[in-house]
Amino acid sequence: MHVTSEQRLDDGVIERTFTLGEIPGILWTPGSATASAPAPLILLGLPPLGLRAMYPRLVGRARQATADGFAAATIELPGSGDRPRWAAVDQARADLRRAMQAGEPISDEIIDALTLPLVEKAVPEWQAALDALLSLPEIGGPVGYSGGIISIGIRLARVEPRIKAAGLFAGSLVPRSIVEEARQVTIPLHVLLQWDDEGNDRQAALDLFDAFGSKEKTLEANMGGHTGVPQFAGGTAARFFSRHLG
Repeated sequence: MHVTSEQRLDDGVIERTFTLGEIPGILWTPGSATASAPAPLILLGLPPLGLRAMYPRLVGRARQATADGFAAATIELPGSGDRPRWAAVDQARADLRRAMQAGEPISDEIIDALTLPLVEKAVPEWQAALDALLSLPEIGGPVGYSGGIISIGIRLARVEPRIKAAGLFAGSLVPRSIVEEARQVTIPLHVLLQWDDEGNDRQAALDLFDAFGSKEKTLEANMGGHTGVPQFAGGTAARFFSRHLG
């Protein structure tokens, strides 16, 4: 892990950009985090739009986390942002757009091609980032995962024992094999669903929530489309992480 820049934001939060091999990332830590009082960590998932494009939203989420005493970190997804393009995933995205524009059902083949290679590559990268982040003296466990592509969150929640709670954004473009993995997820979950999300099949999202094996799981459903998440939903998610990681 190589730190490439460091700055102190106006609320005392320290923001560091870093690289982990070829993977760019950002780490935010509260000013109160020290080796004698390390901060718990929340991993911030993101959609495949790139760190630069997502920075304003990411820093807002990070400041919420640091205000609650957590460190927050994110890494660039494979094939996104400044990372090399990934032809197979780009083709799957084009196939998805074509099917949606034509009003056709999204086939399992498109969903698998779009999602499974990304999960297989991204999850080990998140685990490597977690190794590096937890080696810093001012960061400790427990660890949470928040947002991003729900299939990545499901796989991480299943295979990574250091993640103790997850906040997920409900989606329906989830491979059948990942739905089966969801049955093995047992950590506490907070799932946010936009009831009128134009890009998701509501019933499929509800069926996925039902599949999770967690004894403690909460579904928060709000009216509105994909980008219409109400501001108060962030406070609900923050209280969830404070209960389980604080």
